[in-house]
Amino acid sequence: MKGRNRLGGYGGMDPVEKMDCRAKGEVIWGARKPLQPHFSEMPSPWIQMDCDKQMVCAIESLSPTTTDRRYPTLSTTTAKGKIMLNEQTFDKLYAMKLIGMAEGFKEQLEQSSFRDLSFEERFAMLADRQWIWKENKRLKRLLQDAKLKLQASLEDLDYRTPRGIEKSLILSLASCQWIRSHQNLLIAGPTGVGKTFLACAFAQKACREGFRTFYLRSPQFFYQIALARADGSYGTLMKRLSKTHLLVLDDLGLAPLTDTERRDLLEVIEDRSGSTSTLITSQLPIDHWHDHIGDPTIADAIMDRLIHNAHRIQLKGGSMRKKQKLDGN
Repeated sequence: MKGRNRLGGYGGMDPVEKMDCRAKGEVIWGARKPLQPHFSEMPSPWIQMDCDKQMVCAIESLSPTTTDRRYPTLSTTTAKGKIMLNEQTFDKLYAMKLIGMAEGFKEQLEQSSFRDLSFEERFAMLADRQWIWKENKRLKRLLQDAKLKLQASLEDLDYRTPRGIEKSLILSLASCQWIRSHQNLLIAGPTGVGKTFLACAFAQKACREGFRTFYLRSPQFFYQIALARADGSYGTLMKRLSKTHLLVLDDLGLAPLTDTERRDLLEVIEDRSGSTSTLITSQLPIDHWHDHIGDPTIADAIMDRLIHNAHRIQLKGGSMRKKQKLDGN
């Protein structure tokens, strides 16, 4: 047998040698592609054509199209793909601070009963879940800023004990329309009758209605103003007091007012008059507040801004603390 020529073919071979080369699949001189093995070992033309078609279809199915290369998509046909897609959805919801919607979506994935609902129904439930979460978060923030002394609510108010509480008046004030109309609420009564509880209950209802509320006992109120004047934050405090929708001053009149306290009280009432609401409780009857303020001129200015657009609640009866102690025993 003669050797290969420089172009890779076999020159000067006899037919027997060429047949052996064909059987081995080697390149023959001048051929465009490797020749097939001996014709006795080749499959039929129809079978070969079918195999070629299958190979072409397989290659085309594996080759990504131009659109696929430009816009890759995630397959969710498998459980692993669905889990990956859901994790990405949760990450996006938490990034957008849609915590309620994320929790609702997780609940829908865990409970099979939601699968019978339509897309619109499930999406509406997610929207409601986000709305409820947002409202609860807002209420929590308002209650923290209010700094209420007691965790009271109007629904827990005791009407059985005779204290001069008119249920119709309480239900009317519970709508908080008096706050929307920038009116005031004055509560008077002896010690222990429930003035602070009632004031905190109205403040809590105001927070539930979305109003910014701030509770202060009167001694603390005057102390905070004096401290703010000393440390240079007087303007910031006065601005906060003037912008608060409902300011609660508890136990006004425990001690005689100084001239500075009278002027501070007038300044706060003046800034809030006609634009916000103020709730004041006192052991003194409302008719005696003018005399307690002291200075007639300042007293006239304060009472004129408080009384003429105010609702009044005059409580009476014995101490509720004594009653609760007896009931506990």
